[in-house]
Parts: sequence; C-alpha cells; structure tokens
Amino acid sequence: MNRWLIAGGVLSAIAAALHLAIIVGGPDWYRFFGAGEEFARAAAAGAAWPGLITAGIASVLALWSAYAFSGAGLIPRLPLLRLGLVVISAIYLLRGLFLCPGVVIGDSFTIWSSLIVLVYGAAYAIGTWRGWASLGQGARAS
Repeated sequence: MNRWLIAGGVLSAIAAALHLAIIVGGPDWYRFFGAGEEFARAAAAGAAWPGLITAGIASVLALWSAYAFSGAGLIPRLPLLRLGLVVISAIYLLRGLFLCPGVVIGDSFTIWSSLIVLVYGAAYAIGTWRGWASLGQGARAS
C-alpha cells in the first residue's frame, strides 16, 4: 500500500470538494479563497463562467485523486498511470514554486497556497518514486 499516493489522493479529493463548495458558497467564498474580485463580481451577477471554470478545476482535481488512488492500488489501474502521476507531481511542484515570488511581494494568499500545493506535489512525487516498480506492472497488454 502506497501511503504517499493515498495521502495525495485524499488531498486532491479535498481540494476538488472545496472547489465545489466555493461554487455553492458564492461570491464571498470566491473572494476568501483568492479567486479574485472579477470572479466574485461575476458570480454575484449570476454569470455562469466562474462556476464552470471552478467546476472544471474540481473535475481535474478529482481525476488527479483517482490517479493517486489507482497508483496506490485502491481502484483499478488507469491508463498511462506512471506518466499521469509524473505529470501531476510536476504540475503541483511547479505551482508550488510561486512561493518564491509570493514571499518577495508579500502576498499571503500566494505564500499559503504555494505551501499547500508543495505538500500535495511532494506526496505525489514521493509516492510515485517509491511505487515506481509496481506502477509499471500491467502496463503492457498481452
């Protein structure tokens, strides 16, 4: 059992659920979670696009959660599992690099969100690295 990938999957699932909660929570939630005033105003005006974008992000995060759970052996093997986990790890870790400019400009949202996604990226990267051999099993059809 790959506890790192399970942790990454749980974290991504929480993030996906939080994005859905933001849609329900409305403009104040968009503001609080750093989506920006344009998103908040559009949501307040009843525009569909903030919810669609946020739901899209939630969908991607849910898919990433499924890849982590697949890598941990909790659900059936997903296609391109190794590649998917490497790409997901890289995206989380690269997003985490926004920590540096956040510190320089003193933006607390950027600092905190970067630290959070660095933890996510570390869980995926360590889990992928530690489970590399088992992630390759079943990769070829007979």
